[in-house]
Amino acid sequence: MRRIFAILLGWLVVPMLLPMPRAEAGPAAFDWPLHPRPPVLRRFDRPVHDWLPGHRGVDLGGVTGQPVLAAGDGVVVFAGEVAGKPVVSVNHEGGLRTSYEPVRASVAVGRKVFRGEALGTLEAGHPGCAAACLHWGLRRGREYLDPLGLIRLAPLRLKPVLPQQGQPP
Repeated sequence: MRRIFAILLGWLVVPMLLPMPRAEAGPAAFDWPLHPRPPVLRRFDRPVHDWLPGHRGVDLGGVTGQPVLAAGDGVVVFAGEVAGKPVVSVNHEGGLRTSYEPVRASVAVGRKVFRGEALGTLEAGHPGCAAACLHWGLRRGREYLDPLGLIRLAPLRLKPVLPQQGQPP
């Protein structure tokens, strides 16, 4: 019984310990766009219908002038103003697009960027934030997604399996 359990556990744990290829758009391919890890001030709130109000991204606490980093490898597809606010957008493999606002861009459209590379600097003025904060968005096609799904928020921990009463440990 123990041997079967050990084999099953090995099948489950070993793949998690192997490095994920960087070409995959999985959790290992992305990181926080601000360092050190920022507080999440406002979470993603997908509206029931596209035309209804919601919060199509997350707001991360930061400091005016702080570097904003590419969350993953990709190509800058927009660096300019939208409704008077500075925005940078990056296309990633798998049809994903991240957006960062308000960010004064230091990169040009068409530039290949890598995870952790500076896209620009954080500016103050995002609605609903007392201090500077970064609105970080994620889309796949026209569908808005929660960008926190791109990163690991906590390490994976396996709980021990307790023997049932009457069974040897």
